[in-house]
Amino acid sequence: MDLSPLVTYALDWANLLLRWAHVITAIAWVGSSFYFVWLDNTLTKPLDPALRDKGVGGELWAVHGGGFYNPQKYLGAPPKLPDHLHWFYWESYSTWLTGFALFTVLYLFNAGTFLIDQSVHAWTPVAAIHTALGFLLGFWLIYDLICRTLGRGPNGDKVVGAAVFVVVVFASWLACQLFAGRAAFLLVGAMMATSMSANVFFWIIPGQRKVVAAMRAGQPVDPVHGQRGKQRSVHNTYFTLPVLFAMLSNHYGWAYSHAHNWLVLVLIMLAGALIRQFFVARHKTEVAGTRAPWGWALAGVALLLGVAIWLAPKPAARTSATAAPVIETAASLRPRVEAIITQRCTLCHNANLANKGVALHTPELITQHAQAIYQQAVVLKNMPMNNATQITDEERELIGRWFKLQGQPQP
Repeated sequence: MDLSPLVTYALDWANLLLRWAHVITAIAWVGSSFYFVWLDNTLTKPLDPALRDKGVGGELWAVHGGGFYNPQKYLGAPPKLPDHLHWFYWESYSTWLTGFALFTVLYLFNAGTFLIDQSVHAWTPVAAIHTALGFLLGFWLIYDLICRTLGRGPNGDKVVGAAVFVVVVFASWLACQLFAGRAAFLLVGAMMATSMSANVFFWIIPGQRKVVAAMRAGQPVDPVHGQRGKQRSVHNTYFTLPVLFAMLSNHYGWAYSHAHNWLVLVLIMLAGALIRQFFVARHKTEVAGTRAPWGWALAGVALLLGVAIWLAPKPAARTSATAAPVIETAASLRPRVEAIITQRCTLCHNANLANKGVALHTPELITQHAQAIYQQAVVLKNMPMNNATQITDEERELIGRWFKLQGQPQP
């Protein structure tokens, strides 16, 4: 009995369930993170003297779902800690665990297909797997070292931000020199997401536990724990939008297949960070009653627009005015399209191996899957996977012209 179709089917189910769980937990993590950043920046000094006497430094009145809420933040320790405290950490851990499991099932388990593009860097799956894991661990160690050694002094946050940006740029460039473009983008996002979760695991939660333990023991609280936790939380909020783009980028072959894909990745992630900065700064201006800092948002949007213009497809070259016009039809292009699909696609889509349930080894099947062929090979440029069969841009364009002529009246 051939188990390979069952294994492929089982992996597809694992992919679906893990991706679903990963998105759900990521929504919970990002949602709570964004909420607390907003909350921290929109608290106002309480007017009630009783609250100020208790040590409340900021409060907020809000309405949601038919109810009124009044969150309060203490400047230091409250007079008495309640028996039950809610801790926000499983959202982070669950997001990383499901993401790493998904990365393992899809990329590490199929390293030869998803991690490696022989035209980018020819190496073995084992070497690619170890290097990919090295990116996750190595970035965290370097990032953590930067935070611990350069984050002091009045300009410490700016120095740390600049240093981390340089490391991200270098890692993006290096990943795109070693891995298939699709995998490189995802790997850069994964290494940043790993550091986000590691911030929670190694610094934010342990620091909070030490603060709570000191308070319960009646001992003075070391403010360094709050300072460190705040620093890492701020970094996490700026990492969020770049990471989300990297995770979604596998749907957009025009981005990760570009000749300078590392720069595309860096610029779009930078645009995300600038837009996030706008929202963070806007929270503060809402309370202060000052103008919204639209410059950050406009800078991010302008950067995205610049990248879009840069990546826009070049117009087709015009034919000579003296040359006889060539009238193309779907029928006239059909033999060339079938030859391209036979050469570039049927290696993975045939009678014996129909990946994703798609077989393309007969003219009838090509017609049946014409829409999918056009979307995956021409629009998204996701197929062939990592361009393993070296389809050319001219061949993609030919398939696109053939598809658009389908159903048109023939001369």
